[in-house]
Amino acid sequence: MPDSRIDYRTRLVTGLDEVPAQAWDALLPAGAPPFVRHAFLRALETAGCVGPGTGWSPAHLTLWNDQTLIGAVPMYRKSHSWGEYVFDWAWADAYERNGLRYYPKLLCAVPFTPVAGPRLLARDDAAREALASALIAQARGARVSSIHVLFPPDPESQALSRAGFMIRQGVQFHWQNAGYRNFDDFLGALSQPKRKKIRAERRKVAEQGVVVTRLAGAEISASDWDFFIRCYDATYAAHGSTPYLNLAFFLELARAMPQSLILIRAERGGRPVACSLLMRDETRLYGRYWGAIEQIPCLHFECAYYQAIETAIEAGIQVIEGGAQGEHKMARGFLPVATCSAHWLREPAFADAVERFLAREGSMVSSYLDELNERSPFASARPSLSAWSPSLRARRARPRGVRTGACRPPACKRRCPPGSRPWRRRVRPSRAP
Repeated sequence: MPDSRIDYRTRLVTGLDEVPAQAWDALLPAGAPPFVRHAFLRALETAGCVGPGTGWSPAHLTLWNDQTLIGAVPMYRKSHSWGEYVFDWAWADAYERNGLRYYPKLLCAVPFTPVAGPRLLARDDAAREALASALIAQARGARVSSIHVLFPPDPESQALSRAGFMIRQGVQFHWQNAGYRNFDDFLGALSQPKRKKIRAERRKVAEQGVVVTRLAGAEISASDWDFFIRCYDATYAAHGSTPYLNLAFFLELARAMPQSLILIRAERGGRPVACSLLMRDETRLYGRYWGAIEQIPCLHFECAYYQAIETAIEAGIQVIEGGAQGEHKMARGFLPVATCSAHWLREPAFADAVERFLAREGSMVSSYLDELNERSPFASARPSLSAWSPSLRARRARPRGVRTGACRPPACKRRCPPGSRPWRRRVRPSRAP
């Protein structure tokens, strides 16, 4: 509970120029990702990636004790749900079909960045609890439909739950460094089919005459950034989308926080053909942006995954976060990790419906994680029966007997050998209530 002896005052700020960088960054816990630093969030504002005309209006919540900043939340007033990576389009559609407005809403997150990290930036636990309660108070008084906190860490999600937020479960895929000496050592830990596949993919890239180099911080030149933005824009153009970020944003990052940047550049015949940009802190590497101006088989895997893994091994980095979604990452040594978000809706009837949906979805996400963990890419990673969840133990304990058919959907006529596992439909988390 908030400390009643402290006179907390809240204030919304419409730009981070109103908050000293030193005061903001002093609230960050040790090991916080670079994305919640004042420099990163301010770069989004100064480059025009958020602000007027973008649907992202900065409305950062700050908590004060006299003249001292003791808490802050990066927050935005949203007129759409693009760039969030936690999907609530179905909720917005349900509101509209019932004659209600879902937008504007409040969003506590790092724009365009599906990376878990602190959202309730606070000096102590009491200030953190006060921030969680203040968020709902702001939503009640701001004429918005709802407020959402994306990718908070577990202690913050618990504080948000106590304040009245509903918790939603999700899944990402992260790579873990098990003390590998080099890339071959990592490959040696994988199952033989996965190891063979990765070697074949890297060989395809090399046979195309592609040379890959890594540039860190100040080594990244202006011409490198010009080429990178061409690649970045090409990725969005290929999907018929508008890029969220621009060259001014990346140049500001290069000026303000070069120590956090690693650029992977691929060349063929002395001419650049692709780029990926990684960000890092002391213990984690974050795969963020990728693009190419030529289509070369397997080059995406080389630049976005294998070069990142080599970088992490050489630098002693413990974790690579690969961003949102992507079961294909498991074949490259990434493992499923649970994530969460927190949600509060003003309309009681919709809040009840969403709460019931989240309970069902959470159960499906749990089953989905169990299924993913059964398919580990590592040769010796399958846990013992005692380490499995109760639902997974129950499934694995079922007697199998002899089956000569019905291991596939009914339309399948293939006769299967004795002991085959029965076919079952994969359980995927739903996105709609």
